[in-house]
Amino acid sequence: MAQLRIVLADDHPVVRAGLRALLAAQEDLRVVGEAADGAEAVRLAEQYAPDIVLMDLQMGDGIDGVEATRRILALPEPPRVIVLTTYDSDADILRAVEAGAAGYLLKESRPEELFHALRTAAAGETVLSPPVATRLMSRFRSPQVALSQREIEILELLAAGASNREISRKLFISEATVKTHLAHVYDKLGVDSRTAAIHAAVQRRLIRIG
Repeated sequence: MAQLRIVLADDHPVVRAGLRALLAAQEDLRVVGEAADGAEAVRLAEQYAPDIVLMDLQMGDGIDGVEATRRILALPEPPRVIVLTTYDSDADILRAVEAGAAGYLLKESRPEELFHALRTAAAGETVLSPPVATRLMSRFRSPQVALSQREIEILELLAAGASNREISRKLFISEATVKTHLAHVYDKLGVDSRTAAIHAAVQRRLIRIG
């Protein structure tokens, strides 16, 4: 039986140990490497040429899971990347999808869902946890309340305490453009202040703080 070769990327040793134990019980799944940060995940993906990298989003200092995914998929013969995380905000999901992730699973998923996702992704298909699929479908069904990726970026910077000038410098856009985006955000969320916009976005899980 051909085995799927997998690299685990997560900054928590206990999580990696748990995943390794789960996967070891499946004859067709084999862990060939473990990475504790994004940079190491990229290095191991290049070194071992696995079929799949199981990628956490937040991994302490250095590059995060999204940037690691981009770099891995830029390799000459890239593996498939499945995000496995606790975060399900629109911002996190969109970044992962735009980076090219073949799947997005939540850590609350059952082991059988994980096994199925690995095999499905290896076969060239996309896999999403049901809650993630629901959030993506909601964006398509209710485009009038969906924020664009740029609007989400601005809201996250706003939540981090950045001023309009700091946001414009960070995103390489004019302050006038920042104000225009914020006006659109206020209109979509039905609010009239920065504080209310941040609160509404967090409540709707469009962004996360921390």
